[in-house]
Amino acid sequence: MGGPLSVGAEAPDFTLPRDGGGEISLRELRGRKVVLYFYPRADTPGCTKEAIGFNTLRKAFEKAETVVLGVSADPVKAQDKFRDKYSLAFALASDESHRMLEAYGVWGEKSMYGKTFMGVERVTYLIDRRGKIAKVWPKVKVDGHAEEVLAAAKSL
Repeated sequence: MGGPLSVGAEAPDFTLPRDGGGEISLRELRGRKVVLYFYPRADTPGCTKEAIGFNTLRKAFEKAETVVLGVSADPVKAQDKFRDKYSLAFALASDESHRMLEAYGVWGEKSMYGKTFMGVERVTYLIDRRGKIAKVWPKVKVDGHAEEVLAAAKSL
């Protein structure tokens, strides 16, 4: 893993399968601000808390003309279950190939309980209307994160 992208860098374009069928691409979101948040695994405690945080503030993000998109390596079927279980009202994309996750520097070696494995780092990007990285939150702490991202989106 090369680490997160830098502020000012061009956000790598992508097209990924999304919850509910179909695809979502960064290209189609151009002209709007985008919160691109990466999470390790659907329906785990931290990921659930983070998703609920963004979902609770979805109207405020809409008012700030900002699209929220969650991405993990989970299959679309798992994303659908996660969305339905918590009534999530924003898109969840799946990158089972890890190509997009690698392009954003969020796929890499992790360790837990003495075991090493490959996985998704909890990182959030705020992308401006021109497709540039405006802000990066590496190693996200879930508590208060959605509120912090919303404040940054409003200031763009």
